Amino acid sequence: MMRHFLAALACLMLLATPLRAQDSFGPVQTLLQQHRDAIVKSSRKTIEPAIAALAGSGLASVAQVLEKWQDKALWVREADGLFVYAAPQGDALALTDIDSGEALGSVPKADATQIKPNSGIRSLIAAALVQFQLSDPDPARRLAALDAIARDPSATQLAPLRAAIADETDPAVKAQKERLERLLTLRFDPDEAARIAAIASFRGDLGQDVRAALNPLVATTRRTAAGGVPEGENVARLLTPGGADLPLSEAQALLVAAGALQPVLTIAERRTALVANVDGGSVGGFAVADLDTETARVLAYEALEASGKVPPAASDAEVTAALAAHVFYDAYAEPSALVATEAAAVLRSAETRIAINQAIDLTLDALSLASIYFLAAIGLAITFGVMRVINMAHGEFIMMGAYTGYVVQQVIANYTVSILVALPVAFAVTFLAGVVMERLVIRRLYHRPLETLLATFGISIALQQLAKNIFGTQARPLTSPAWLDGALTFNDVVSISYIRIAIFVLALVFLAVFLFIMKRTRLGLEVRAVQQNRAMAASMGINPDRINMLTFGLGSGIAGIAGVAIGLFAKVTSELGSDYIVQSFMTVVVGGVGNIWGTLLGATMIGFLQKGIEWLNPSNTLAAQTYMIIFIIIFIQFRPRGIIALKGRAAGD
Repeated sequence: MMRHFLAALACLMLLATPLRAQDSFGPVQTLLQQHRDAIVKSSRKTIEPAIAALAGSGLASVAQVLEKWQDKALWVREADGLFVYAAPQGDALALTDIDSGEALGSVPKADATQIKPNSGIRSLIAAALVQFQLSDPDPARRLAALDAIARDPSATQLAPLRAAIADETDPAVKAQKERLERLLTLRFDPDEAARIAAIASFRGDLGQDVRAALNPLVATTRRTAAGGVPEGENVARLLTPGGADLPLSEAQALLVAAGALQPVLTIAERRTALVANVDGGSVGGFAVADLDTETARVLAYEALEASGKVPPAASDAEVTAALAAHVFYDAYAEPSALVATEAAAVLRSAETRIAINQAIDLTLDALSLASIYFLAAIGLAITFGVMRVINMAHGEFIMMGAYTGYVVQQVIANYTVSILVALPVAFAVTFLAGVVMERLVIRRLYHRPLETLLATFGISIALQQLAKNIFGTQARPLTSPAWLDGALTFNDVVSISYIRIAIFVLALVFLAVFLFIMKRTRLGLEVRAVQQNRAMAASMGINPDRINMLTFGLGSGIAGIAGVAIGLFAKVTSELGSDYIVQSFMTVVVGGVGNIWGTLLGATMIGFLQKGIEWLNPSNTLAAQTYMIIFIIIFIQFRPRGIIALKGRAAGD
């Protein structure tokens, strides 16, 4: 009994103990106690002074307090009302002193109250934390803070960002801070002159962040007002109803939205309303037979309107009067005329540079596409130029090379080594496949183009089905090395991926190798001899059949290497070759049959043509392909032998 009495007495004494004097609090605890009611209440409307007091205190540990508060790790101990850090420890809470960081033991969860900030309060805390993160010793955290500001800028971030610039030691981070400070200044600084100076500093800048910051300053809203433009409006331009910039129907809609005019009915809407109110052969007191003019129908509708049977509608006279009594204009969202004018001028100055850079970017894309088409078509140009064989299975040699690269990567895990190995292996595999195809099929069909076309088309289907049986229908990855990831970026407009650059370089290498073989080796001499005059070459001791075999194998091997290159950015499937066979034939035909320089020019022409059409009609790739084919059909009507036509005896074969 005595034990229970003593326990009750201890509880009464504890409850009677007043809250510790604030003089004994640490500096952060003192601040928290001063704003205790607002913090415990956790209301978005009343919490700002508390957060501002903490952020402006200059105390080193404030950043940790804000982070703990944001993470819901800030608690109030019920026994003495102190704010503490708390972490779950089984069924209890392990407490830590806010100022000293010393452990305060543990208490049951019921003996402490968690401070739970809502999303609005957490956003305020995040904004307050920016000033601490911008001065963090870790450059990565400073950059992360800058990224966070850039994603969600606000006026409250401008002052701490400016304060963090002077002490920045990393040149790259400092440059980013200064740029972001100017972007925030042009939007949020109350000083008009400072905003204009910040805007002017971006003249000629092509950054998307600059355009994103300036565009809201020149955004306009279409408005109308009675009697004249209201005072304080920043007018971009005045509009005339019925003019090119303001159709009459839009002007009427603005008046209706402003409550200055009743809805304006179309002829069809008025007719429908009258038909719906026909009663005993009359409408609104007018005989149906008399409603043969628009004027009579307007009068009948007005009668129905007066009786409350139809909604009110504006008459022509009311529309005319309302249009005459109101002014129509586009108003800037930005209230300062000088700021909006400067922003518009800076954006205009960037338009020309953006257009030039877009042309450069389009040119790089076209050159990249041309290099792909050149790699895909060069083998076809060789076989068609020397042997006059239309090989419809050429695309499947490209597919075979891509799958060879995939298989090599399954054996060699290092992507750089695997690609370097895959290129010669793909050449060897497709070279042998081409030789076998020439020995078994092509050689028996010389001078029979229709049978050759049908036979190679059948082989194409067979190879596609074989690839499906071996690898399945699912796309297989051909992964590029890490050093080919990303893109070479010149600015926010012009960039080109490293894979495209590598393919472009590969195309140039193959052009040089092919020219060396054709101009500097015995094989090249024999190939050119057979191409120009097969009978004369045979009489000089050259074996045309052997040259045909090697030529077909060489063309197939190059297609295999093209397959490895194409597989680095395209899906490796059994239909991969089908996506490039049409462009390959068009490249050869446009460039000129059997001419390597013609093939290069043909690939360049088709690459630029396709990219140009896609730029003009970006939403419809199929239409772009159709337009390109139509253009090429027209082109060959005027240049049936291509850009560079063969000369001599070979031209007549």
